[in-house]
Amino acid sequence: MFFESERFLEVETPLRIPANAPEEHIEPIRSGDQYLHTSPELCMKRLLCRGHDRIFQICHCWRGEERGRRHIPEFTMLEWYRSHSDYEDLMNDCERLLRFIVNTCLSTSTICYESNHIVLNKEFSRVTVRSAFNQYAGTKMEEAVSNGSFDEIMVTHIEPALVRDRPLLLMDYPIEMAALARPKPGDPSVAERFELYAGGLELANGFSELNDPIEQRVRFQMANQNRMKNGLPALPIPEPFLNELAVMPPSAGIALGVDRLVMLLAGVSRIEEVIAFTPEDM
Repeated sequence: MFFESERFLEVETPLRIPANAPEEHIEPIRSGDQYLHTSPELCMKRLLCRGHDRIFQICHCWRGEERGRRHIPEFTMLEWYRSHSDYEDLMNDCERLLRFIVNTCLSTSTICYESNHIVLNKEFSRVTVRSAFNQYAGTKMEEAVSNGSFDEIMVTHIEPALVRDRPLLLMDYPIEMAALARPKPGDPSVAERFELYAGGLELANGFSELNDPIEQRVRFQMANQNRMKNGLPALPIPEPFLNELAVMPPSAGIALGVDRLVMLLAGVSRIEEVIAFTPEDM
């Protein structure tokens, strides 16, 4: 198995927790007086704080109000974390992981997804968000962030223009779009965050972790302020996570959508084609 060969330890963390990381656009689902986790992220980072070096987990996650061609409220996530690492290490992990899949699970390195022929073991393309906006959007990245059009432009202009013959890493997101990532040295306007795409399908989101508990608290509070401005309730702050964060070494972590990866490999366009039961079936 890939992660065993890379000396990662498989872990299991609680699915029901008192608080997720407050985020402006992600709605946690209540479970009694607690929440189903939207990601195992906080607990896995706490394991890094306690001395674990390389860890991974495959688990179900839940996010409310998410249903579409590529979204479903309950989905399967693969997450892995490395201490004494940064997002460059994760990007290299992604390249090795896809090559491992090609070599062990597929009879060919070329797959077809939505009429795109993708060579999975080809060297990944790397593009910064700033350069993508300059080339494809007709506006500056900073302007899109300030006027609230960043997400819309990403969907309508940037993602359709990305190369599709090989996997692509879109990197260095604006700091405002990376609530748990650390700033990039030399350019604090962007964060060490990237997303992995293949054939126009977003597969994963990874970043160098912010390990400053004071700054992290400020970002959580800002997320709650933005939620309330949009008529959404504030979410609880994960205090045990913040209490341990100061001792987390420089680290990096990534979340990869397993259902989307299966969609890509199967060449199907809708998530319900790769899962047994949708919410509508229940």
